[in-house]
Amino acid sequence: MCGIVGIVSHRPVNQALYDALTVLQHRGQDSAGIATDADGTLCTRKSNGLVRDVFHQRHMMRLRGNIGIGHVRYPTAGWLSSSEAQPFYVNSPYGIALGHNGNLTNAESLKRVLSEQDRRHLNTGSDTEALLNVFADELQKQNGGGLAPESVFAAVENLHRRCSGGYAVIALIIGHGIVAFRDPYGIRPVCLGRRESDEGIEHMVASESVALDALGFELVRDLAPGEAVFIRGDGSLFSQQCGEPKDYTPCIFEYVYFARPDSIIDRISVYKARMRMGEALASKIMKERPHHDIDVVIPIPDSSRTSALEVANRLRVKYREGFVKNRYIGRTFIMPGQEMRKKSVRSKLNAIDLEFRGKAVLLVDDSIVRGTTSKQIIEMAREAGARKVYFASASPPVRYPNVYGIDMPAASELVAANRTEREVENFIGADWLIYQDLADLEASVRYDNGSIRDFDTSCFSGHYVTGEVSTTYLKRLESERSDHAKTERESQRRKLEGDLDDPADDDDLDDSSPAPRAGAA
Repeated sequence: MCGIVGIVSHRPVNQALYDALTVLQHRGQDSAGIATDADGTLCTRKSNGLVRDVFHQRHMMRLRGNIGIGHVRYPTAGWLSSSEAQPFYVNSPYGIALGHNGNLTNAESLKRVLSEQDRRHLNTGSDTEALLNVFADELQKQNGGGLAPESVFAAVENLHRRCSGGYAVIALIIGHGIVAFRDPYGIRPVCLGRRESDEGIEHMVASESVALDALGFELVRDLAPGEAVFIRGDGSLFSQQCGEPKDYTPCIFEYVYFARPDSIIDRISVYKARMRMGEALASKIMKERPHHDIDVVIPIPDSSRTSALEVANRLRVKYREGFVKNRYIGRTFIMPGQEMRKKSVRSKLNAIDLEFRGKAVLLVDDSIVRGTTSKQIIEMAREAGARKVYFASASPPVRYPNVYGIDMPAASELVAANRTEREVENFIGADWLIYQDLADLEASVRYDNGSIRDFDTSCFSGHYVTGEVSTTYLKRLESERSDHAKTERESQRRKLEGDLDDPADDDDLDDSSPAPRAGAA
């Protein structure tokens, strides 16, 4: 999962892009990058690390221009290397810098075609680089001088024909403007914002509306499935549906875990969706155990708080904050590598003993993925003196890999993949485990937007909305993206790069100096 942002303004955008990326930091913590257009000169800075660590004053001063894009990344594959930080860049046609959120399910076949037929060199294993080169190739094929909106939209339409998967894309075309588009199923989110200034209208595109809010932009709308927008440097905006939308199936896990609660995605309040998840979960608890002995409901911070509060209200039991969170530890689910996740849990959370001692405690989390975090948290609750520890998940069992940009690639690493709910209960050490029903989860999210009939629920249901996901593909994905495979790649990286990939001492990796002026094709 990654975060993207793009701004076309009448004033320098470097600080605004930085601020937007800090708001989107929850979507990726491994690397960050910004690219700006300074009157036809591309200025970039990207490296491993958090936004605050990647961009220092010297970098910000070099990011000149009133147009730019930004990206925060966490990898589902590849090395934790600055070479795979986004945006990526190609110099022809025009000069294009591009970042994306999601995953291409046909990336390998695309890479072969790009290399063998289109004669394009790919320098990394990132599907973003493949997507960028497909877009550049299709834009190159358009006839006529200049860069008309029709040419941009035709290139995007052809890209949709060639690319499969879930993706939200932001691209900076040097000397022309910004292009943003969304996959034909609307799996990955992207929204459009507008702001009036003394100089004129300014536009912003971002993964979540909360980034618009932070910068004073008004949310105009979400991009429709398959839609593209082209924003010129003068602020003029063009939009078009690029081919027929396949369906409208946004990723339901955005509402469960990834998105900030104060975001609006596809006209659905993430906060209210999580409230309804809690209401539905409480109803199921009352149905299965009407005479429960729960003394207190305690959330696993942060994303389960909203649901947990509603569970407590409906059950008419106390709601308490039983865990104190260390704000300086990243989100464990999106940390690369199982060992890092294990080490981070106890340094991230500390139990308040008096909220547990002698009580039957219901812990509420947004989901259970690998199960190791839940197991450690239950152990912490028992060590704090809990008499019984019940565990509730605001989402159904995660049994299947996700192939659209969420790091759930290996079924063997999912605790519920080959276990019954009672077996998962035993594995994590709970006295009782209860999951949300999928139908209730969908109803909880769909409530605000009746035009959305279905969601991408592949990690729960095993149904892949794009249709081309085969058993062979899933096996290959597991071999490439399991924790073991990531550990092996990281070991190779350290050997090859000598561990020079340190953002605290990366002047040798600093690419923030302006690139040569881009010329028209």
